[in-house]
Amino acid sequence: MKIGLFFGSFNPIHVGHLIIANTMATTTDLEQVWFIVSPQNPFKKNSSLLHEFDRFDLVQRAISDNALLRANDIEFHMPKPSYTIDTLVRLQEKYPQHEFRLIMGEDNLAQFPNWKNYGKILEYTGLYVYPRPNSKAHAFGDHPNVQFVQAPLLDISATFLRACIKKGQSIRYMVPEPVEQLIKIKKFYQ
Repeated sequence: MKIGLFFGSFNPIHVGHLIIANTMATTTDLEQVWFIVSPQNPFKKNSSLLHEFDRFDLVQRAISDNALLRANDIEFHMPKPSYTIDTLVRLQEKYPQHEFRLIMGEDNLAQFPNWKNYGKILEYTGLYVYPRPNSKAHAFGDHPNVQFVQAPLLDISATFLRACIKKGQSIRYMVPEPVEQLIKIKKFYQ
């Protein structure tokens, strides 16, 4: 099976993430998209990061009605911070029957050469890239293992959502209802 891997903190998951994942699963040759919930991104500070198990729970609630989407906690059992190449190697060892592709926003391409073993990621996995606002110039436009996918251009950020929650403002329609309910019940991000 050909599987797209959508890495992220998902702090919290929102409709922008879901629209991109569903677009990848329904308009490309990917048969499923797996949300790889990252405990700690090596490029981000984790001061406002909800516990990884809570973020994983939010992802599972968000995608529970879509058989094309799955949540995966493989990085929870790996050294932190997590590096994509190490996770890809672990996934290939655990699921040798699958072929993986990395899903990435176009805004990350300019920084991609700074990733650990980015050349091996390109060579063995390849990228499915979706458009993002304010993307910077990059050198991957003609790379044979980089596929650009038409997808809605969304600019919803988890940072914005966390700020809304902290101020007591509504996040309705920006996150799935089960996610909004759990955030309220457990008082996440307040």
